[in-house]
Amino acid sequence: MNIIGSIFKRELKSYFATPIAYVFIVIFLVMSGVFAFYFGQLFERGQADLVPFFQFHPWLYLFLVPAVAMRLWSEERDSGNIELLMTLPIRKIDLVVGKFLAAWVFIGIALLLTFPIVISVNYLGNPDNGLIIASYMGSLLMAGGFLAIGSCISATTKNQVIAFIITVVICFLFMLAGFPVVLNFFKAFMPQVFVDAIASTSFLTHFDSITKGVLDLGDLIFFALMMAVWLYATSIVIDMRKAD
Repeated sequence: MNIIGSIFKRELKSYFATPIAYVFIVIFLVMSGVFAFYFGQLFERGQADLVPFFQFHPWLYLFLVPAVAMRLWSEERDSGNIELLMTLPIRKIDLVVGKFLAAWVFIGIALLLTFPIVISVNYLGNPDNGLIIASYMGSLLMAGGFLAIGSCISATTKNQVIAFIITVVICFLFMLAGFPVVLNFFKAFMPQVFVDAIASTSFLTHFDSITKGVLDLGDLIFFALMMAVWLYATSIVIDMRKAD
């Protein structure tokens, strides 16, 4: 844990050592506001809730999280630092988890900075703050799932643009898995049990469940497993490509 903590602190500090972190946060906050107030008509709806705010988060994360994830390992490989990291007496999984947690907390900081919207809604009405907290938890978990996928893809290539594009495509597929049109397509030639299995992999399905205030253990396990599996896959990919 001390090793993971040291890696976490080093990586998190590196985010704020360049203007990239601040640019990302500003873009996230601006886009969150635009989607919530302009497209979601947060105030015009006349309801004291943050449903329009959270319903656009999956689509924001679809592009912004891969932008953070693409540099996790691609940058290390491209600069040659990966060779130095591989010589350190540190387990690969510790490196992977430490870098992942730093990126996840960085995204969490950006998410936390949207608190003025929560204050505004509470000032104008009496929202269900328990539901809002649950939605924030769901949003952070979904970001973690996207980030874990991006971490694995980033470990496969030196090119950050390629890592970004592939991560966006894979995350998009995981989102589409719960769409009725997709499920109806598979129902035409697959048994229902396989269709249900495909639906269960949808990020949107589990996220929507949490944003409705239902903290089901199955949804929490889904996101935890997604992160664990993809991070373990990242460590395997790094070990396989350490000679590249």
